[in-house]
Amino acid sequence: MVSIEITPLGFEHLRQVLDLGYRVFDVTAKPYTSWSLTTIAEHLDTRDSSCWVALSEGTVVGFVLGSMEFELRDDWAYLEWIAVDPDHQGKGIARRLVDVCCDGLFSAGASRVVTDVEGSNTASATLMTRSGFAPAVTVTLFVRPNPSHVDTVKSMAALPKRPLIRSGRLVGDNRQP
Repeated sequence: MVSIEITPLGFEHLRQVLDLGYRVFDVTAKPYTSWSLTTIAEHLDTRDSSCWVALSEGTVVGFVLGSMEFELRDDWAYLEWIAVDPDHQGKGIARRLVDVCCDGLFSAGASRVVTDVEGSNTASATLMTRSGFAPAVTVTLFVRPNPSHVDTVKSMAALPKRPLIRSGRLVGDNRQP
């Protein structure tokens, strides 16, 4: 059995974290359209960030990116990104990453850690529930297509994608998958 080491995210991990994110996240669909090198680097450059990687024999097999930067409250932290390589899922790595991230954010002064999970991502919802998170707010994205655009009415999925812009965050590097 290969041991997994959880260690703080460093510059030497950036390329592997970026690549793992592109393998795991569907960067053509929200909420993952803002995944980029800029997104990772911002976490390294944020005060009181809590960013960790899971290493197997020196290779990044998982990561979590969290920070004290939450838009609504100064005393709330945000667990923004988490991923585990599909070959390493189901081994408790994600839970270990969530726990160490939250511990770091609580040590930095957070009274709460907030995260969001896309509605159909039942694996992440289960992980967060088992990690002590509870659903607090549900937001439904309502979309009204322009009736004069025939393509829009036929298929919203065919529309060109734009990067998701979060308040207080830089726009992604628009890298195409």
